[in-house]
Amino acid sequence: MKNIAIASLFVASASAFPWVVNQPGVDSSALGASHKVRRQQSGGNQKGGPATCPFNANHQGAAPYNPKYPYNGAKNGAPGKGIGGYQVPADGDTAHQYVAPGPNDIRGPCPGLNAAANHNFLSHDGITTFTELVDAQQNLYNVGYDLANLLAALGLTLTDGDLVTEKLSIGCDATTRTSFSPVLTGSEPGLDGHNKFEADSSLTRNDYFLADGDNYSFNGTLFGMMQDTCQGNFNRENLSKYRLQRYTQSREENPNFFFGPLTLLLYGASSFLYTLMPNGNHNYAPDLETISSFFGAQQKSDGTWEFNGGERIPDKWTNRVTPYSNSDVTSEILAQYLENPVLFGGNTADGTFDAINFGAIKDGKLEVGVSGTNTACLLYQLVTGPVPSYLNGIVTPTVDALNFISSKVAPQFKNLGCPLALT
Repeated sequence: MKNIAIASLFVASASAFPWVVNQPGVDSSALGASHKVRRQQSGGNQKGGPATCPFNANHQGAAPYNPKYPYNGAKNGAPGKGIGGYQVPADGDTAHQYVAPGPNDIRGPCPGLNAAANHNFLSHDGITTFTELVDAQQNLYNVGYDLANLLAALGLTLTDGDLVTEKLSIGCDATTRTSFSPVLTGSEPGLDGHNKFEADSSLTRNDYFLADGDNYSFNGTLFGMMQDTCQGNFNRENLSKYRLQRYTQSREENPNFFFGPLTLLLYGASSFLYTLMPNGNHNYAPDLETISSFFGAQQKSDGTWEFNGGERIPDKWTNRVTPYSNSDVTSEILAQYLENPVLFGGNTADGTFDAINFGAIKDGKLEVGVSGTNTACLLYQLVTGPVPSYLNGIVTPTVDALNFISSKVAPQFKNLGCPLALT
């Protein structure tokens, strides 16, 4: 497991963290001179950059906890009851009714988080915190406490959110509002950051280099493709087929296509469509009515799809009954990937594709025998990998970053036997 976790971290991070190709024990031949590693442009007027990122001077946190509408009972980043099957938002809960995002509000590539912000389970302006993320996932979607912590930590570490302020933009670069010291941290691009939390071959978002940097806006053509494949049933089998279609499309059309082990998270995200979004009042079927509401998708008279202005929780929506845990999501990641395996690697300058061969990734494919526990440990490595170098040489913030992981994330993985050392 150690080999695959470390190798996966290094290879997946090659575009976001170029130093990994020189690390001992990492075969970087597939990512050498022939690989067209184009880095996301940061700053200035780039799409998703700070100059174009909305700014809401009236920042307000998520709607405060109300014991009249306790939902899962999660507050202040602590575990909730772990019991779902309730309506969200509850009748009478005006604080969590849908409010469309305004021009000064940040939204990004994740429909689930956009919907949470539109219903004020997260700060409506899109500048959220680790605690808000942990609470919202539990109260809204009945995500298990372990997975809620992991996903919140992935957001902070992989997107260059801030481990000291624990703030994160759910979309564009809002460094001046998330960083404890922009001069020291540099840019913190948020969820829009390419090849970090966001990656090529998304379900409904463009590849970064195919859309002049717009990897966060809803693409109606892609949603239509997903619907054509799923035919109103967004289950594992159909989404696995669609993931293969998107992979093939991106690999053929994007000369800078990169698909590292980090992109296993894309399979986790697509599992949310049939594990977290289905409505109990629709017998928990992942149907078109439910999914289109969460994606903010509406069909035009000619049959094509467009964005309706805001992702929202469907009316009279009842969430899942049991918590969606780390073991659940890693099992779904493996099952969805193995139904239609694809190669890990990247397109090269000469028009070929270089596959990755590290540890349990053989000839570019994840071996069938890899377990859900191993995959969970891999995700833990992805969270913790960037942390020791975070603000390297600045003692206090680095210690704060290490303490953040050791206190909030590591305990969830200790019993799995994952290597927890951070140095």
